[in-house]
Amino acid sequence: MPTKFPELGFYTLPGHTRTPRDMFTELRDAEALGLGSAWISERFDVKELGALAGAAAAVTDEIFIGSGATNLPIRHPVVTAGMASTLHRLSQGRFALGLARGIGIRFELWGIPKTTNAQMRDFVAIMRKLWKGERVVNYDGPLGKFPYLHLNDWLEEEIPLLFFGWGPKSLEFAGSVFDGVVLHTFLSDEALARAVAHVRRGAENAGRDPAAVKVWSLLATACDVSEEQYLEKMIARMATYMQAPGHGELLVAAHDWDPGVLEAFRQHPVVRSIPGGIDSSATLDQLREIAKLIPEEWLPAAVGTAEECAARFVDQFEAGADGIVIHASTPQEFKPVLDAYSKVRPQDRFAGRTNRPV
Repeated sequence: MPTKFPELGFYTLPGHTRTPRDMFTELRDAEALGLGSAWISERFDVKELGALAGAAAAVTDEIFIGSGATNLPIRHPVVTAGMASTLHRLSQGRFALGLARGIGIRFELWGIPKTTNAQMRDFVAIMRKLWKGERVVNYDGPLGKFPYLHLNDWLEEEIPLLFFGWGPKSLEFAGSVFDGVVLHTFLSDEALARAVAHVRRGAENAGRDPAAVKVWSLLATACDVSEEQYLEKMIARMATYMQAPGHGELLVAAHDWDPGVLEAFRQHPVVRSIPGGIDSSATLDQLREIAKLIPEEWLPAAVGTAEECAARFVDQFEAGADGIVIHASTPQEFKPVLDAYSKVRPQDRFAGRTNRPV
């Protein structure tokens, strides 16, 4: 029986968590609701990708499981390739490897250099070779020096590779190399349409079929939430993005927002007083103060009644998205949205779609 919503995925364990076992309930609920994919956002406390994706494969049967995302410098290429091929076989072909550049300030603290397009391109090429049982011999390039890389001769894996990001140059590059792209949270419809155009242009310039590179919107969703839930799901999430050096600037540039608002936010005493990420450290009173610093137009999302949220889902597809990854809410929280979406879903658009995200 086909999955009901192959064009919809969700972020399991959205944001900060101390109880990764919550993922089991979320995944079972999502599969029962008919979602096509589940995405794991890696954090290096209790959200390590390999452990979570392996557990996810064990408790599901149909839903696709993707990394959303991991960063290529943190594992040796053979380790990443072997993790992905293991997860691919463990899940019976339901794993997708999502890659991102990572957060610059974090890599500086860890002593890891920033990831370049040249490194990304070669990394993707090496993954595809290793998954086909091929050997990489005497590699000397942007990723370093590897005399000999190989997994096993009998491997013949078709594992989707997706890029997570949103900068114009990064998106054009992604369109030329990756199978699909997942965009950033809190992109307006106009910014989403521009992002899709960048991906399509990059694919076309590389001689690829632009329509073959699937673009996913990452849509924060908050259906009939309380003030406390809104602060935690929307304000804390956006504030954490704005905290990060370079991260906030890219979001501002993507929308042509006022950079002065970002600077005032970062210099505010409440923001400066919070150690670490706002989404994992701020109190509700602090979030109430922080909410006053973020303009409403900086929070494009699916918020309100189930019908209002479902209408925002349709907006994403009209802006050019091929799929939506629901963020900030659990399946039980966004279930009413799916009921409303069923009534306005553009059925013909998704005829023949499978859970494979690319």
